[in-house]
Amino acid sequence: MEEKKDGMERRTFLKTMVASTAAATLGPALLHARQFQADSLQVWSCGGLSEAMNIMNTRYEKKTGIKIAYTGAFAAALGKSLLGGAVTEVFCGRVLKLAKDLRAAEKMIYFRPLCFTEYVIITPLGNPSGIKTVQDMARPGVPVLLPLDASPPGSAMMGILKQAGIDKAVLANNLRRETCVIKMMPQIIDGTGKASIVERRLTRIPKFEGKVEVIPIPENLFPPGPLTFTVGVMKYAKDRALADDYVNYLCSDEAQAIFERQGFIPSYSDKGRMLVEKLGVKDA
Repeated sequence: MEEKKDGMERRTFLKTMVASTAAATLGPALLHARQFQADSLQVWSCGGLSEAMNIMNTRYEKKTGIKIAYTGAFAAALGKSLLGGAVTEVFCGRVLKLAKDLRAAEKMIYFRPLCFTEYVIITPLGNPSGIKTVQDMARPGVPVLLPLDASPPGSAMMGILKQAGIDKAVLANNLRRETCVIKMMPQIIDGTGKASIVERRLTRIPKFEGKVEVIPIPENLFPPGPLTFTVGVMKYAKDRALADDYVNYLCSDEAQAIFERQGFIPSYSDKGRMLVEKLGVKDA
């Protein structure tokens, strides 16, 4: 009996050693992935988040071994699709109303505040027209370029100009209504336009960073609607634990620091918490 017992204990010891050795060679990413039933996660976001999301998705994949199937596209189109029959597992959306509409339609399980966009004035390097405030954009003869037909930033810019009481004067200086902020940026860099209003995130894109002057706009001029980005888990999530883990990562200190570096206001910063309260960015 003792010999048999010793043999069983030896086999148990060897199995434990093999398992321990295997775990050591798998690495943290694969060990993390084994916590979940799925090995991939489908994530959609509004296009404005794409640069930041690509960085974070790469880091999350490296940490966990989970494949992120990511799509970043036009906000209104994604929202319309999701309220219709389109399906994704996690959605990071612009405009608080969209998250609330998805919740009301029972297509989203919950959402959390993610980050806020911030609007700034940009000018060519050297600021040839001496722009210091939005009011300076209303001076007669200042060539202005505004992406007024880009949605939703266009409506936000008009909201800023109206709040400042200078919308008619600035529109009189506007060279043309641009439809794409990315295509407009080179025309500010080369001096065709002497001023514009854009989201700060555009000034952090590598091909534009350091090529324009950036002038802050007082927050009291910001319109509330297009400021807010949220992240929510959809009812179609195949692995709820994985979807929750991904959302937790986006709200972590590491990911929030990436949002800040990319020109956003992190939701979990002091300024972000103030905006969460001010704009009521809370799940029902």
